Amino acid sequence: MFIYRNLSPIKAMTFDLDDTLYDNRPVIRRLDQEVRAWLYEYHPVAATQDEQWWGKLKLQLAADNPWLKNDVSLWRFTQIKQGLIVLGYSESQAVDAAEQVMVQVNHWRNLIDVPHETHRVMQALAQKIPLVAITNGNVSADKIGISHYFKAVLRAGPDGFAKPHQDLFDKAQGILNVPRSSILHVGDHPVTDVVGAKQNGLQACWFNDQSQSAFDTTRLRLLPDLEIHRLESLLLLVN
Repeated sequence: MFIYRNLSPIKAMTFDLDDTLYDNRPVIRRLDQEVRAWLYEYHPVAATQDEQWWGKLKLQLAADNPWLKNDVSLWRFTQIKQGLIVLGYSESQAVDAAEQVMVQVNHWRNLIDVPHETHRVMQALAQKIPLVAITNGNVSADKIGISHYFKAVLRAGPDGFAKPHQDLFDKAQGILNVPRSSILHVGDHPVTDVVGAKQNGLQACWFNDQSQSAFDTTRLRLLPDLEIHRLESLLLLVN
């Protein structure tokens, strides 16, 4: 643990989910592979364009409608729908197909094995202070078995703009009903979590389990209040 600033007493915590409470990277890689294979099997026209074409389409859709970056589920749905329309589907056919794809997405997205250590730490913390989850992703905290640790789980899109925007931090503070300076936000991302928390008045804990250096990480434009390498370290901060 590295402490960069004097900490105010911590009365509550907010948590990022993906890559903080579990490793999300292999989950997304498998999700993309499985969903692509399913789409190509049941809607073969999709395979007439390569991944680069689909990726460019996704970026163009976000350029046309910036809100999509705040809702990853809607963004993927729109990408599939618009891509199939370009490839010859009617709008109704494309909507039906995109809805089918999202069923597969929701299945593979939530096949996450949350580490025992995470359950142990979160259970111990939840017994001492209130917790709220705030995520830019679309995982289901219920399906992966962690929702009971939190007073609420806030998701970008349905609950507002994505971090580092103030929306989710504001809503979390309202739910926790303690001063912002008494809330510690824990997350892995240098911008959405660290900068987001600090810009919105919370204390920031950078979860760094990738052996990065705070001083060499270019995206870490603002030092967190503290840096941890294991979630267990958080137990030292609460009575």
